[in-house]
Amino acid sequence: MKVKDKVVVVTGASSGIGRATALAFAAEGASVVLAARREEVLKEVAGECEAAGGRALVVATDVTDEHAVRELARLAAERFGRIDVWVNCAAVTLFGPFGDVPLEDFRRVLDVNVMGYVHGARAALPYLREQGAGVLVNVASVAGVVAQPYTHAYGMSKFAVRALGTSLRQELALERSRKIHVCTVMPATVDTPLFDHAANYTGRRPVAMPPVYTPRRVAKAIVKVVRSPRAEVVVGPAGRAMVRQARRAPGRTERAMATQVDRTHLSRRKRAAGIPDTPGNLYEPTPGPGAVTGGWHGGRRTAVRGIALAATLAGAVVGARRLLTR
Repeated sequence: MKVKDKVVVVTGASSGIGRATALAFAAEGASVVLAARREEVLKEVAGECEAAGGRALVVATDVTDEHAVRELARLAAERFGRIDVWVNCAAVTLFGPFGDVPLEDFRRVLDVNVMGYVHGARAALPYLREQGAGVLVNVASVAGVVAQPYTHAYGMSKFAVRALGTSLRQELALERSRKIHVCTVMPATVDTPLFDHAANYTGRRPVAMPPVYTPRRVAKAIVKVVRSPRAEVVVGPAGRAMVRQARRAPGRTERAMATQVDRTHLSRRKRAAGIPDTPGNLYEPTPGPGAVTGGWHGGRRTAVRGIALAATLAGAVVGARRLLTR
């Protein structure tokens, strides 16, 4: 698919990967429909998209509201005549020991990250079916392949997003809808404001677990998968190494991930340091102008750290094989 002059809807477009994706499509000459909860921030993003060479429409939307998401699709089609690409990208996260996090927060993560994508798919697919072509992109995570401690709801949601993509591809294949594609993009750790916006009940500060990749790298992968659709795409060499090793030695990879998260995904400062419990941006958007990056220096030293992580995981596989041959 050529991207120029296509109509692309992006949820979660006010910051992070969603904002980077909207800008990437606009730079290719696409018309972008920007969805998130904060209209004033979306207007800033719209100005950036128009300056980059695209057209933009702002539609303030809470993806947990099915009717609002259907209205988003209607307004996009009304303004630009069709919908060619829909990118489900809105997401929130929650850190905390399983028994300590409030259940309402747990449900809210699933509502945004899973039902938000369900609402998006149900809103977009009728337009794609009517046209006989189009691409639905669901942004998941490597955490949808290798789960992590302390982020149970987030990991569950990303596994669910992968399952949704697989099921939809099967259904479309049975319908012989060969020109409608459902693609799942799975980034490794990305330099976005997500970690500062997270709900947190650990007493420790969530930080971006290295290696850290730039949002623009993920946005580039999303544009590429629209041009040449693939079922699943992992973004980042470290993520690809992790997925490979998880398939070869799942137990060892789980243990390695547990250690990695505890050491590098949460600060060393314990609860005594005064880090308060917070629901983050689960129910209300974080104030401020929004940003593509979160200040985690994505792209710096990424290659070296990626090689180190790949070596660690490879060592786990070697150890597993040795145990099996004894």
